[in-house]
Amino acid sequence: MKTRTILMQFAVAVLALAAVQPAQAALVAYYDFDEASGTAFAAAQENAEWEDPPVYWEARLRPYLHQKPDWYACAEAVRIADNVLLYQCDSGGWPKTLAFKQRINLTAIVSDADRPALAAAKSRTDSTIDNGATYTQMEYLARVFNATKQERFKEAFLKGIDYLLEAQYENGGWPQFYPAPRDKDYLSRIVSNHDAKDYFLHITFNDEAMVSVLRLLQSIARDKPAYAFVDADRRERCGKAVAKGVECILRCQILIDGKRTGWCSQHDEKTLAPAPARVYEKVSLSGHEAVGIVRFLMSLDAPSPEVVDAVQSAVAWFDSVKIRGLRLVDKEDPSLPGGHDRVVVADPTAEPLWARFYEIGTHRPIFCGNDGVIKRSMAEIEPERRWGYMWYCKTPADLLAKAYPAWQRKRAPGKNVLTKGTPQE
Repeated sequence: MKTRTILMQFAVAVLALAAVQPAQAALVAYYDFDEASGTAFAAAQENAEWEDPPVYWEARLRPYLHQKPDWYACAEAVRIADNVLLYQCDSGGWPKTLAFKQRINLTAIVSDADRPALAAAKSRTDSTIDNGATYTQMEYLARVFNATKQERFKEAFLKGIDYLLEAQYENGGWPQFYPAPRDKDYLSRIVSNHDAKDYFLHITFNDEAMVSVLRLLQSIARDKPAYAFVDADRRERCGKAVAKGVECILRCQILIDGKRTGWCSQHDEKTLAPAPARVYEKVSLSGHEAVGIVRFLMSLDAPSPEVVDAVQSAVAWFDSVKIRGLRLVDKEDPSLPGGHDRVVVADPTAEPLWARFYEIGTHRPIFCGNDGVIKRSMAEIEPERRWGYMWYCKTPADLLAKAYPAWQRKRAPGKNVLTKGTPQE
């Protein structure tokens, strides 16, 4: 437990320092304890760091999105932007890894010896919007271009727009990967894990992938100053893509007994039905991902009656499934791998929780380990999955307490759907 705590504190410190100085740490960070895949670039890794699952690789770049405008003209900002260009695929998008779960550090110094292998990898087919990839790099490049007016950053951003527009399905959704990944290690791991086949082709709401793309395209379509350099034709196409995306969201909202509720973390790219992903990610209603969807719908100007109804219905559903009387606790347990455990304990004073996944129809929380068998409590799954995944969240709390009331007063005056929720065990 002590070792893990030290590593977590170190990771936090690295991210904090990244906001004010160059990241001189690992060129590659691993998501878990997999061996290097043997790719050409794997040999170049140095001082690999271990990251907890919630810390996405893009967290290394994201702190740099919060600098003052003039910082993006400095040499360090340009160096990082050139790194971003180095990892951009020929498709126009960006990968999240160099090989299966071999994470990229976009802020590290890349040696001249490593550059040929990276250049040779540009034809790879694993560009993605998962874990913050593509739209995060584009946001950063826009900032650097606005500060420096160096055309290569603008060109890469526009190529990113073209990639996102091409990746959108005709029904308005986005897959996790485009084009479909062909990495043998990745595909074989899906089979060995008993994950849903080709789940990376599903319309992906998980970790706000699709809604993050929509937010970026929405900002471009609205001609916000940060994206004023985008040409009128692309702005128009972005606006049309957002409209299609909204329609897709509305069609994906899950109906139960004729009532709209929430969304699954991913939906079938053809039927729009709720769909599974990894072996422990079952068809369900999401208590987490749906929050980002609702917030995006709330951001729309002049929302249609259908959008208003979708928001109202989802908020009412969130309110109805909140869990009272339980508190999530991390505790030391020397008998378990890693020396700690995550449990829920009874606490009548605890703030409401929401389950990550609810069974469609019963609205009961569900949990699942690597055996793929649905359980009714977190205690029934293996320790590694208990603390290695987010099974409970408080994500909807702020939505219900602040964002929704403000939106409702403006968009649906006199129709506040919030009522006292029914406690769940």
